[in-house]
Amino acid sequence: MRQVPEASPDSTTWDQVSRPARRPPVMTSLGTKLCTRLQTSFGFAHQREEITALTSQTVLRASCQSPPAIPDSAEQRAKEISTPEMVHSRNLWVLVVGRFPKEHRVGIPEFKYVANMHGDETVGRELLLHLIDYLVTNDGKAPEITRLINSTRIHIMPSMNPDGFEAVKKPDCFYSNGRENNNYYDLNRNFPDAFESNNVSRQPETVAVMEWLKTETFVLSANLHGGALVASYPFDNGVPATGTLHSRSLTPDDDVFQYLAHTYASKNANMKKGDHCKNKMNFPNGITNGYSWYPLKGGMQDYNYIWAQCFEITLELSCCKYPPEEKLPFFWNFNKASLIEYIKQVHLGVKGQVFDQNGNPLPNAIVEVQDRKHICPYRTNKFGEYYLLLLPGSYIINVTVPGHSPHLTKVIIPGKSQNFSALKMDILLPFRGQLDSIPESNPSCPMTPLYSDLPSHSAATKPGLFLFLVTLFHLLFK
Repeated sequence: MRQVPEASPDSTTWDQVSRPARRPPVMTSLGTKLCTRLQTSFGFAHQREEITALTSQTVLRASCQSPPAIPDSAEQRAKEISTPEMVHSRNLWVLVVGRFPKEHRVGIPEFKYVANMHGDETVGRELLLHLIDYLVTNDGKAPEITRLINSTRIHIMPSMNPDGFEAVKKPDCFYSNGRENNNYYDLNRNFPDAFESNNVSRQPETVAVMEWLKTETFVLSANLHGGALVASYPFDNGVPATGTLHSRSLTPDDDVFQYLAHTYASKNANMKKGDHCKNKMNFPNGITNGYSWYPLKGGMQDYNYIWAQCFEITLELSCCKYPPEEKLPFFWNFNKASLIEYIKQVHLGVKGQVFDQNGNPLPNAIVEVQDRKHICPYRTNKFGEYYLLLLPGSYIINVTVPGHSPHLTKVIIPGKSQNFSALKMDILLPFRGQLDSIPESNPSCPMTPLYSDLPSHSAATKPGLFLFLVTLFHLLFK
């Protein structure tokens, strides 16, 4: 069984996610290292130049002590996905924070924040830049942050739509021309959808994120937006089988998703109120099911959950999409605790590796909780790892390997915190013989709507209207 190596002194690296045209991405190294302060003030204007500038400076904006000497082979370098440019030459930058930022390590879960996929929704972009600064400057000083960085690999993408952000000429609270990308596509309507066909042209930013999801075993994520104040959880789309006739669309992990949304909202005093934004919908306790709010086809959070086996929620962080700069410290103060607390939730539940009787890790084995069947089965990665986000309780874990009977294991998730780690439970399968026929792990599913033959919400079956007509019919003919 694999052991997690001891920590390396470097804790950050930049990934550049270029937007592909035709050929697949190629990984290269840049040799950039980060330390101490990444931001010195709040403001929108400086970000246009400095997000890229941060990736090419050895020492950023403040003096810092040189890290302990380490072998060249262990240096943490920025990584670049190099592909032909499309639209404008603005790449999608990701900062990775962790003891092993350069690569995944067994037992350390992958977490991500993505902001600014709507270019005119700017608060999340600034918050993530300050979150980077907060994590880096408090590593080794604040025990909570140090333990979080020791135990988690944190990916932060401040802007998924830099072209849209640049297109905003006149900031506005409610709408501007920067919502879409440079091709006038809404990126949060641009992903494959499991419930109905979404035959739109996949945009470079969307394709880049989809490819990124294939390269990492992401466990938990949040997508930062603006224009409301609520934590919204999947599904955003749905069919009657997921509960849409009751004006909602629930996942098999609805209890976990509600807990995740409540975790964020409960640490944000204004979000928790549920009615902070004037002339907006009231959200009890500051959370909502996405479909219950409004149905959405081609959204990123559903894609993460269904195709990339990553739990993602959407965080609407400001009533005003593009507020005045002087309001930004206010948003940081209200969201800092929530941003940190939400990252910790990547350590919920149970994790481990699946081995054959000879101690070899098994990739692509299906590992799911009994009675929580996902649209796309959750599988082990190339290291045989699985991560299951679960609340305290008793569960039956079902492990399925092609050609063998399911293997059932009971697990009890304790109520007490596991000290920045999910419960660790490796699974040894009592199988004899060779298991080399198991295909290489790939978390993705075919890009075909699984419920395309069922009625969708767009086919005049809006749940609210349907229930109204049924009630009216009943009253008239009672």
